[in-house]
Amino acid sequence: MLTQLINARILTPQGWLKDGSVLIRDGKILEVTNCDLAVIGAQLVDVKGMYVLPGGVEIHAHGGGGRDFMECTEDAFRAAVRTHMKYGTTSIFPTLSSSTVPMITQAAETCTKMMAEKDSPILGLHLEGHYLNMAMAGGQLPENIKNPDPNEYIPIVENWSCIKRWDAAPELPGAMQFGKYITAKGILASVAHTQAEFEDIRTAYEAGYTHATHFYNAMPGFHKRREYKYEGTVESIYLLNDMTVEVVADGIHVPPTILRLVYKIKGVERTCLITDALACAASDSQEAFDPRVIIEDGVCKLADHSALAGSVATMDRLIRTVVQKAEIPLADAVRMASETPAKIMGVYDRKGSLQKGKDADIIVMDEDLNIRAVWAMGKLVPETDTLS
Repeated sequence: MLTQLINARILTPQGWLKDGSVLIRDGKILEVTNCDLAVIGAQLVDVKGMYVLPGGVEIHAHGGGGRDFMECTEDAFRAAVRTHMKYGTTSIFPTLSSSTVPMITQAAETCTKMMAEKDSPILGLHLEGHYLNMAMAGGQLPENIKNPDPNEYIPIVENWSCIKRWDAAPELPGAMQFGKYITAKGILASVAHTQAEFEDIRTAYEAGYTHATHFYNAMPGFHKRREYKYEGTVESIYLLNDMTVEVVADGIHVPPTILRLVYKIKGVERTCLITDALACAASDSQEAFDPRVIIEDGVCKLADHSALAGSVATMDRLIRTVVQKAEIPLADAVRMASETPAKIMGVYDRKGSLQKGKDADIIVMDEDLNIRAVWAMGKLVPETDTLS
């Protein structure tokens, strides 16, 4: 079936198209044009001058709709993914917090099965840990944290091609060997839950760590030890021009002023937006997978108030926060939610922008940046169409 979105303000890689149209067929974008004359035989969708944008590419989310990816079941995966799709995420890399090997194995089995399904929004598995610095564990489960162990991670990587990203603290013994190994296998290595200073970060970058997990969170900035001052992980990452970062853009994990600073220094091409959402995101649930976690002030945190522990955000909230609170142009905000993460994860050939031949992953937002419709692989996501 041929579908044509007309009367649209369309964000393309070349900029905005006013009064344009997008043609969709068989899950693909046939054409993006500044002509919105109706095509014979097409089902017309009048978006009434609203924004037509590429769907969000979520590279760090733990759950949603009351379900957590650490449950490792197909039912949990489907429920969480379905929830995020209603809010503008059209591609997702389900994320596990620090887990045991049996949990990773079970989640990888589930992920592999679901990735094989036609038009699946799941593009791979993201392991956040368990090779992290215990002193910066934050909301991670401490009983699962350890140093990188090749006897453990090599069989996991060899057995499961669905793993596309794995995070670690680069200062740990064995972390450089780990980084070199996983990047040689095409897996994104990301710096996370760390106390690394500049030499650690520079060495890590040379070993393959090209990305920073929830930048500013679970890593130190500029600090003192006795009378002397030292750069933190944050400044070290800024100094490595080509290192990419992700930010939890809920306006709480990172204040709007700092979101603006990241945008100013790293730029659109090196910054992507993530939810870091837990199971309680977009649900009535007040419980997280980790019993230590509470929801308070619109964010997840440890009950002892020692650390934040993930968000309740969804993709639309990230875009709204970045535009309305950090005062970043809408086009750049959307690119950081779609184009940049797609490039970081190596899927920009088919995701992350509205271009002829790419997957028809499209969201419509109104002037207030509320979701009014979502198409994933050319199919309208249930319960999202409020255009009429």
